Amino acid sequence: MSRRRTAARARGTALGLVLAQVVPPVPDRAHPVARFGALMTEVEAVLWQDDRDAGIRYVATGALVGAVGGRLLGSTAAAVSVTTAGRQLRDVATTIGAHLEGGDLEAARAALPSLVGRDPSGLDEAGVAAAVVESVAENTVDAVYAPALWALAGGAAGTGLYRALNTMDAMVGHRDDRYERFGWAAAKADDLANLVPARLLALCVVALAPAERRAETVRAIREDAPAHPSPNAGVAEAAFAGALGVSLGGPLRYGDRPEDRPVLGTGDRPGAGDIARAVRLAEHAELVLIGAMAAIGLLTSRRRRRRR
Repeated sequence: MSRRRTAARARGTALGLVLAQVVPPVPDRAHPVARFGALMTEVEAVLWQDDRDAGIRYVATGALVGAVGGRLLGSTAAAVSVTTAGRQLRDVATTIGAHLEGGDLEAARAALPSLVGRDPSGLDEAGVAAAVVESVAENTVDAVYAPALWALAGGAAGTGLYRALNTMDAMVGHRDDRYERFGWAAAKADDLANLVPARLLALCVVALAPAERRAETVRAIREDAPAHPSPNAGVAEAAFAGALGVSLGGPLRYGDRPEDRPVLGTGDRPGAGDIARAVRLAEHAELVLIGAMAAIGLLTSRRRRRRR
């Protein structure tokens, strides 16, 4: 990749992240990601078979659509601004935290499905708070770090490709009777796409953690995260658990399917106030990313000028 292209992509990524913070979000019906999801539902109806090869064809089709769609948005900044959702993620988390702070557990439970897929009906305050903190951690990878890093690597097409992979995983990457084999390719592609972004977020969280919590944050990432069923969500959640001084994971339920997640971190279970702390940590991590992208753009441009 030429220095000129790298500089342009880095500047565009930084600008796109800023625009996503200040420009009102596109309405759901008109949002490119929602339209992509509707299209891939139709593609699934045509391609679905109970085998991995059909799932690979599905992912290949969606990846091509995502890359072309990103390119058609016209610029890296535009593509990043519509494929990242850090502000929306944190707004929802803050709303749920406010319900808990006000003692309205039922309202918090009712709002939780907009962030996570687990059954909220049996969760107490700590269970809801843990679910929100875990979602903020995991989705800071999916909604911020990964699309930005794919934009740096591949411009508008790169971030469009990433969002397509992540959306397909959300749609079909489930371990149930219908998608165990068909969704395998989508789940694996999403795991690979998030491998580097999740670890870069974890490094950033270590740097942002209070000095007295950094050793515990590193320990949680190294020792607790590998037991998590997701190779990337576990890293992000362990980093947040260590930095915040809370413990995450434990038993939960997805519909009729119970799951016992490994415990991440060694602190107490989180409470309502820990949601606000997680939101601030995610905000600071995004600011670091914006600064890093801007610095890459500036330094790469300077080096190019010096070589002339």
